Amino acid sequence: VTLVDTSGAYPGMEAEERGQGAAIADDIMAMSGLTVPEVSVIMGEGGSGGALALATADRVLMLSDAVYSVVSPESCATILWKSQKRAAEAADALGITAKALMRLGIVDGEVDAEGLGTSEFAWRLADRIHDELTELGAMGTDELLAARYKRFRKIGRYDA
Repeated sequence: VTLVDTSGAYPGMEAEERGQGAAIADDIMAMSGLTVPEVSVIMGEGGSGGALALATADRVLMLSDAVYSVVSPESCATILWKSQKRAAEAADALGITAKALMRLGIVDGEVDAEGLGTSEFAWRLADRIHDELTELGAMGTDELLAARYKRFRKIGRYDA
C-alpha cells in the first residue's frame, strides 16, 4: 500500500538536477513488475512527476478532497498560455478531481475524506484497502501482472 502526498516535490529544473526524472522512471519500472498486489492512495495534492509512478498500482484510490495530476494548474497554464493567470482554466481542463479521474480510468475509487484524522476515517480507509487487497490477493501472479498491464494501457482511453 502506497500512501503519498507529493505536494512537496521539487519543481522544474531543480528536480531534474536532483535526478528525479530517472528516479521516477526507475520507480515506474519497479512498481509495474511487483509480483504482489499494490494499492495506492492519493492524499492531499499530487501534482508532480512522482504522481506518475502511483498510476502503476493495481488499484489507485483517492480521497474525495485530494487532487492528482502530473502538473500543477499553475505550471500547466504557464506551459500552455505563458501565464499563471489562467490556472483556474487549466485546473478545469486537467480534470484533477477523483470523479474526473475515475471517468478516465486513472483512479479506481474515491474514499470519503470526511473525518480525516479521526479513528473513524482510519478504519474506513483500512477497510477499503483490505477489500481491495483481498480481491487482488485472490489472483495468481500471472493474472495480477496481466491485469495491471491492461489497466495501465487503457488509462485515458475512451474506447477501452
